[in-house]
Amino acid sequence: MPGLILLKNGRVIDPVNGIDQILDVLIVDGRISAVTQPGTLAEQAEGLVYDLEGKWVVPGLIDMHVHLREPGQEYKETIATGTRAAAAGGFTAVAAMPNTKPVNDNQTVTLFILAKAAEAGFARVYPVGAISSGSSGEHLAEFGELRQAGAVAVTDDGLPVGNSQLMRRALEYAGNHDLLVISHAEELSLSHNGAMNHGSLATRLGLQGIPHVAEEIMVYRDLALAEFTRRPIHIAHVSTRESLALIKRAKKKGVAVTAETAPHYFTLTETAVDGYNTLAKMNPPLRSDADVAAVREALRDGTLDAIATDHAPHGELDKDMEFDLAANGIIGLETAVPLTLQLVRENQLDVRRMVELLSVNPARILGVPGGTLSVGAPADITVIDPEKKFVFTEESIQSKSKNSPFLGWELQGKAVLTILEGRITWQQEGDFSF
Repeated sequence: MPGLILLKNGRVIDPVNGIDQILDVLIVDGRISAVTQPGTLAEQAEGLVYDLEGKWVVPGLIDMHVHLREPGQEYKETIATGTRAAAAGGFTAVAAMPNTKPVNDNQTVTLFILAKAAEAGFARVYPVGAISSGSSGEHLAEFGELRQAGAVAVTDDGLPVGNSQLMRRALEYAGNHDLLVISHAEELSLSHNGAMNHGSLATRLGLQGIPHVAEEIMVYRDLALAEFTRRPIHIAHVSTRESLALIKRAKKKGVAVTAETAPHYFTLTETAVDGYNTLAKMNPPLRSDADVAAVREALRDGTLDAIATDHAPHGELDKDMEFDLAANGIIGLETAVPLTLQLVRENQLDVRRMVELLSVNPARILGVPGGTLSVGAPADITVIDPEKKFVFTEESIQSKSKNSPFLGWELQGKAVLTILEGRITWQQEGDFSF
């Protein structure tokens, strides 16, 4: 039978359907045809059969915050290379931020992104449009046009919306067009010219610090606006204790807020920049031990809804300069799974919660397909080997850029098979018996 794949003996983890057990999964013509007890599905000679003993079979991972750089900065990343890295990291879908050149504030750029993604074929790409024209913070972009073209959300990510009235209007109008508003929470008057977290280390290094309140003030404002307008809001890349406390309080009040963090915020502290390591320079900056502990707790208790990578590729020359002048951001698509699995090994998260954070909840928040292995659903599936150890090297990276503070780390846990609508988009060589 054409288009048949049988995944045998894997630990199937599907929180939506309450499944966590050893099962077989049959894929026929791009859709999940059956999820059943091992050995009950007849093996078809014309199909691919994978024995996944010791491996996890989960709904395709969804990264709701990536920068693919195309159009305009193809020397850093292209839609093809970025989605190839996504597939290698176990992601079947990504949401592409709008700070391209030109900014994705119109139908033409949105359609260009979708066409390039379809041509590459590695992952679903969900374009995110700009809140303001040119992300200038002055006038709203045409939300109706963006939605019609295929955008799923709006944000000026990389820049905050400083004008509170404009943010209020964005929440109101986005709701009318079924678009999620994503907040880049940063008070620029406090963070301007800052290079790392404010504190004693910044003082010792002679670097201007970014105080945690630069994030928290804008989190507070955007939560207040969401409550006032009765519209949903999503807070991106949360990094501080007090931001998390504000979000938790707002949720208890019934504010329609969701929030994400990135693996570097629960793995690294500000000490990673010691020695002027520009590979660890990002915005918001890496924070304190106490902030890292708070982020981990918030992932566990539900204050945080999703893990997103904030994949931000940069060329070598963008990072190889004075710390103050170096570009912010790191690549993250190919390290998200092992870094999150470290929380599982440390009993900070259970496996079900990990799948919720990386698949179920991103699909729900963005309002897109995925997050389940239900029969009849598109066969977007990630197979993870939780025990596989590997050294993260430049040579192994599928992204066009190599800017990661995790270079040289020995990591454990890897996506070894990624399936998009029944097509294999990534397979780790030598990891399967057939």
